[in-house]
This record gives sequence, C-alpha cells and structure tokens, in this order.
Amino acid sequence: MTQPPKRKRDRAATRAALLAAARARFTLMGYDATSVRDIARDAGVDATLIFRYFGSKEQLFEEAAKTTEVEVEDDAEDLPTRLLHTTMKQAQPGSEGGPLTALLLSSGRQECREKLNSQLHDLYVRNLEELVDLPDRELRAELLTAWLLGINVARSIAHTPALSDACVDDISPYFEQVAAILLGTGRSTG
Repeated sequence: MTQPPKRKRDRAATRAALLAAARARFTLMGYDATSVRDIARDAGVDATLIFRYFGSKEQLFEEAAKTTEVEVEDDAEDLPTRLLHTTMKQAQPGSEGGPLTALLLSSGRQECREKLNSQLHDLYVRNLEELVDLPDRELRAELLTAWLLGINVARSIAHTPALSDACVDDISPYFEQVAAILLGTGRSTG
C-alpha cells in the first residue's frame, strides 16, 4: 500500500496566515487576552509554529502592531485625507484590524503605550507638522492626530452607530474642513 505524497509546507503562506490571525485577535482582544493557541487555531496550524516563525508572542505582537510608513509625497496637502482613508480602512467592521487598535487595546502594558506614542508621533504628528507654518504647529498636528485616533476608537472599539456606518466619503467633507483650520490653510486660523 502506498502512502499519500507529503504536502510541501509553504513557509510564507503559514507565516502570513499566523500574522493575519494575530492582527485580527490582537485588534479584537488586545495582547493580554490573546493566546498563542487562539492565534494558531485561527490560522489552522500548530501553536509551535508561532515560536518557529516569530520567536515569541511578544515578537509576533511587535510585527502585527507595525504600521506602514505614510508616504509624504509631493502633494503633501493631500496627506490628512490619506491618513483619514487609512484610519477608516483599518477600523472598518470586519477588517483584519489596524495596528493602532491593537496598541490601544493593549495600552495597559507600558511597552504598548510607548509604541503607540511613537507610532502616533512618527507617522502622524511629525508628518502633519510639516504642513503647518504657524507657531503652535505641534499642537495643531496633535489635535488632528487625536481626531484620527478618535475616529479609529469610535469605529473599531466603541462601534458607535453613525460613525461605524459612515463611509469615508461621508466623513471627508467634515474632516477636510477641520484639517484646513487646524493646519492653517482654512479661512480661520485663530
């Protein structure tokens, strides 16, 4: 009797499945309430593969909570709207979830608070500051960042009905008006 041929493991596919399952779990439950067994079960693999591919739960969380760099292109005035689109995409119901949500849900851990602060500053505040030519540019950039973070919280954690049901086209006109004022490009800069 012949045995069925062994299936070749697809390291990249397994690693990607674990990372996707981890992002979804961490975004739904945070770091402390997520177990490696839950992640592995969601990915359809053995939990030992987490340690093989990532080294530890902490390293898996680190990779799952990475945000992609925001491209500051020649058309920098478009940056606030692109940040809104990114925030809305990450916080939409049924999405794999965004790194900021995972960090917020895990903010009871000091290292997660530090990473959240770092990501907000490096990816949002610093880039938005470049668009402001006023003395209080850091405050203005942080206020706009706080609003983006609030949109993320309302949609992905609190699931407020109106904001959760709204699409980016519904929110953009309001967001762009406030962004113009905060960045000093609107009618009122006071």
